[in-house]
Amino acid sequence: METGFGEDRRAKLLRERVQDRWGSAYAPVKHLDPLLVVLALLLTGVGLIAIYSAKLTALTAQGLSPTLYISTQLIALVIGLVAMVVASLIDYRHLRSYVAVFYGAAIVLLILTLTPLGTEINGSQRWILFGPLQLQPSEIAKIAVLIALAAVFHEAKGEPGLGHVGIGLVLTLLPMGLVFLQPDLGTSIVFVWLAATLFLLGGVQARYLVSLIVAGFVGVIVALQTEVIQAYQLSRLTSFLGASDPALAQGGAFHTRQSLIAIGSGQFSGKGLFEGTQTALSYVPENHTDFVFTVIGEEFGFIGTSLTLALFLLLVWRGLRIAVMAKELFGTLLAGGIVSMLALQVFINVGMTIGIMPVTGLPLPFISYGGTSLIVWFAMIGLLLNVHMRRF
Repeated sequence: METGFGEDRRAKLLRERVQDRWGSAYAPVKHLDPLLVVLALLLTGVGLIAIYSAKLTALTAQGLSPTLYISTQLIALVIGLVAMVVASLIDYRHLRSYVAVFYGAAIVLLILTLTPLGTEINGSQRWILFGPLQLQPSEIAKIAVLIALAAVFHEAKGEPGLGHVGIGLVLTLLPMGLVFLQPDLGTSIVFVWLAATLFLLGGVQARYLVSLIVAGFVGVIVALQTEVIQAYQLSRLTSFLGASDPALAQGGAFHTRQSLIAIGSGQFSGKGLFEGTQTALSYVPENHTDFVFTVIGEEFGFIGTSLTLALFLLLVWRGLRIAVMAKELFGTLLAGGIVSMLALQVFINVGMTIGIMPVTGLPLPFISYGGTSLIVWFAMIGLLLNVHMRRF
């Protein structure tokens, strides 16, 4: 009896030891992807340098601190890092239980933006002020819509029907419409792109996708005919086509032409840090936000812009890898949606600075000045880390 009892006890201890080792090997923290964090921080560092250079001369001439914008961006960075940690620690699968809360809060904030509580800057009412801080609800809505759509198509288990497609459309069109009213055409395009990506990854049937594409084209035609899309918005979308001709370079084309001059003047290795004349004299409008890439092009040239784009490419690769390796469809949809938004915003932002895309006002992720955008992007990095750490 003693021998049998001793053998049972040894077997139990051995089994517990094996289970402990197995659990330790597959503990989420063991599978952190540090490269994601490093890439995000490197891009943010590039942004801080570019923002500082973009506003250095102007702020000094006004007798203001040249670190004025950098200080605000650094505060956002700290908050963003906290958001990244929180987003990575809470099991992403639990987000499905709170999707209504996230989505509802985003919609409420978007509605408040259109009320007297919203603040108008440069003709667009996109912000809510909290003392010295500016909150841009449309950036928060991106992540809310991402989680909501991912939850809907996860429940469909890869075979979404017409009901799932209808719910997905409503979840997308409601915030998109509120953002369009601000007006913010660029972010509205991001919602369309995000929905298209998740519809594809979620397994929506081809007949539904074709129908949506046709309906989209009809909607655009109707919007143009009824002037839902204003003349100045249409002008911004088409003005880049005349940017190469000085005689036509007015309005939105002026932005693009000045951007081309700045980037072209950087040539191969750039003029050097803080040595960009186009940057110092603020010839390029909004060169710390929408056109921050021109600062990199002028001061660091082809080498600097190539390295910056290489960092983005690495980030996209890591995100795609995480989407493929995700344990379940919900994780794949989250990671795929984040990567698709990142790729779209980089393509459009860089494209409009080099004259191949219209001026839409989309910021360059991690680099453009904007606290809410930086915080949200670090939160999305946290979600990528989350999916990666829990892939087993």
